[in-house]
Amino acid sequence: MEIKRLFTLVLLLAATLSFGQDHDHADHEGHDHGTHEEETHDDNGHAGGHHDVCTFHHEVTPENFSAQQIAFHHIADANVYSIGPLQLPLPAILWSKDGGLDFFLSSKFDFETLGHGTGYNAHNRYILDGGSIKRITDPSFPDGTVRLDGLKHKHETTDKGKDKEVTYVCYNGNEYRTDAESTLDAGMFGGGITSFHDFSITKNVTAMIIVFLFMLWVFLKVAKAYKTREGKAPKGLQGFIEPIFLFMREEVLEPFLGDKSDRYLPFIMSLFFFILSLNLFGQIPFFGGANVTGSLSVTLVLAVLAFLVTNLSGKKDYWQHIFWMPGVPAWVKTILTPVEFLGMFIKPITLTLRLFANITAGHIVVIIFVSLIFIFGNVGTSPVGAYGGAVGSTVLTMFMMAIELLVAFIQAFVFAILTTSYIGAAVEEHHH
Repeated sequence: MEIKRLFTLVLLLAATLSFGQDHDHADHEGHDHGTHEEETHDDNGHAGGHHDVCTFHHEVTPENFSAQQIAFHHIADANVYSIGPLQLPLPAILWSKDGGLDFFLSSKFDFETLGHGTGYNAHNRYILDGGSIKRITDPSFPDGTVRLDGLKHKHETTDKGKDKEVTYVCYNGNEYRTDAESTLDAGMFGGGITSFHDFSITKNVTAMIIVFLFMLWVFLKVAKAYKTREGKAPKGLQGFIEPIFLFMREEVLEPFLGDKSDRYLPFIMSLFFFILSLNLFGQIPFFGGANVTGSLSVTLVLAVLAFLVTNLSGKKDYWQHIFWMPGVPAWVKTILTPVEFLGMFIKPITLTLRLFANITAGHIVVIIFVSLIFIFGNVGTSPVGAYGGAVGSTVLTMFMMAIELLVAFIQAFVFAILTTSYIGAAVEEHHH
């Protein structure tokens, strides 16, 4: 039944491609927001094409369609929450050195509720571009809520020689450059410290809150069942949760931690169920599409927690093994000590990257498979190709979603068992 529903949805998507192409074009021409159709040039002297047109709507054509851009857009965090094509506003909490703290709903940007989350308004020099908040860098731009003429995207070369897409705002015949939010990647992923910091409740944060409240309800319900059904066989949610707890305790915690397993069980099980729930929540079609565990910031925080618990629990033998291993010749220790010390930090890094890479890769592959409909349908110009692509896309997507379901459990288990093994090595007392 689920396969039939998904196949029907994909066919409907393919059937609306050709209609959507003409409808969007006509609707955009009749829109009361101005567009500047003249040819432009970016800062590097490249002639402006479709992407350099100042407008709120960018028509997708066979020439500019990019499955890569669509995939990265859908796995990125956003300041709006998506339920299918519906966009819902979220609280924006922004800080800049010259503007101070701003707190408002992203509805201030007057974005289309059925669209991609691009706002028609600027508010206190902030704009909403494709669901993400950006800030106009020019201090001469007026504060308050301002109606824009459109947005323009240009490709510029950074100081490190990398190509970077920059958003410009069109207002009263002038173009104003914008900054993306500050990130702590030191420019490795195209980010860095900019003119503002974003502390908003984003799509990923909203997904974490939803998952937290749902799992809180589940565990309170299970705990109540243990009290009211004492001595009876578990059933319902209790019957689902109990085997998982028993398996994790008997096959993971006790072999690594022994009699200390009960002490660390709450932490390990919290990690396991938090990661598993977010992995599964991100696979629900048309409900947010949150890629929480595919975010480096989230996986890094989880890895840092594992790092802190491991090292704060470390016994004398653990630290001795790292800094001056007993029974080993001194000249060998000069080689092993730096390696063991670096290993303390390499372990949380591998935890971070493993979870991030596996979850992100799965989401990207699913989106690219769906993009086959657009590729074979030549973005709406070939209905036959679209229907053929829909058939192949459905089969491949269903296969990938089945793999993703398996990966959701595996990655939660791997993160939990590796963390347990690290803690076990830290609390173990050796006898030399």
